[in-house]
Amino acid sequence: MTTAHPSESTATATPHDPAAAMLEETRGLIDDLSLGAVHQWKAEHPGGLAIGYMPIYVPRPFMEAMGCLPVAVFGGGDQTDIIRGDSYFQSYICHIPRSTLELAFSKRLDVLDGMLFPSICDVIRNLGGMWQMLFPERYSAYVDLPQDFDETRGGLFYAYEIKRIAADLVRLGARPLTDDALRAALAQENLRRTALMKLDELRRVEPWRVRASEAYIIARAGSVLTTEAHTALVNRFLARAAERIPRAYDNVRVVVRGSFCEQPPLALIRTLEASGCDIVDDDLQLGLRFIEGMFDENAADPLMELVRGYLRHGVATASRYIGTDVKGEALVKRVQACGAEGVIFAAASFCDPALLDQPMLEAALDRAAIPHTGLKYGENTGQFQVIREQAGAFSDAVKLWGSAA
Repeated sequence: MTTAHPSESTATATPHDPAAAMLEETRGLIDDLSLGAVHQWKAEHPGGLAIGYMPIYVPRPFMEAMGCLPVAVFGGGDQTDIIRGDSYFQSYICHIPRSTLELAFSKRLDVLDGMLFPSICDVIRNLGGMWQMLFPERYSAYVDLPQDFDETRGGLFYAYEIKRIAADLVRLGARPLTDDALRAALAQENLRRTALMKLDELRRVEPWRVRASEAYIIARAGSVLTTEAHTALVNRFLARAAERIPRAYDNVRVVVRGSFCEQPPLALIRTLEASGCDIVDDDLQLGLRFIEGMFDENAADPLMELVRGYLRHGVATASRYIGTDVKGEALVKRVQACGAEGVIFAAASFCDPALLDQPMLEAALDRAAIPHTGLKYGENTGQFQVIREQAGAFSDAVKLWGSAA
């Protein structure tokens, strides 16, 4: 059921936003392509390893259990001019591999002691190979996530993958992976997940109190922080958001899908909001929300508990095999659970997984009579007027007629 907006009579403008300063500070954290927060962590943890990984998902808890800092790398966004990176990839693929190489060539990723390339798509696989050729002195590994969800096959394979990478990290100087340390890391991950679930719930129930663009900033900060530090950040923001005086918005509640890997510019998310959309659910920063539910932090075999999280509780997304499930069914259920009125597909230009999935997802939405529209973007996109007009027209159509027709 759609949650009612506060009435105009209760909406009061306030000259002071208790969360504004925190959002500005956190925005600086995620805009810092030189990874100052990672430099600071390494200074505070002599000998500690910072391990970068490409989105969307890697099993971060095992690295934290070994005393490492997992660092999500999302490319250069709209802050980086691509000069050398364009020489290594075709023009008809997404932007993120070229800008990631540009960051590496400019030495802004030198603080990382290694890079992991999970099996998202062929482009990221190729980036992993290109990385090994261009930077042979740096540790890198391809993380082959399982497509067989039988615990005795795909599960054992995935456990072997984690052990293989853990052994590599020990050779680089990390602590050995122990059961007790992994249980503690799973417990910390549960606390972070609880905080993010509260943030997402607040967005759904009171989208005027926490905008999607703000939740994005707070969530993305986890890409350069320990789980413990990120949990504390999310909880501080929730406390300050609770102090805000509500403002009324006559917006349409929408779900955004397609931005699970390359992230859109923050200005694009704000453009969708300005067009009359309350984004009550999205797949931005999916890596931190990829596994639904909680880990059993007292499991006898914590490594298999980490593996089971992916096998049994991974969310439906274009880069993950869904077995016998019906494509689009999970999206329909999500829209209904959020009380959303429509879906906006926002995919990176040339993102094969997202764009190949989209027709099947649209068909599922059509069967459920859920309005939808679609757009494409590049992480270096600077002009949003057309997107604002398209999203605004979609919002108006849903408000007036209950459909995008």
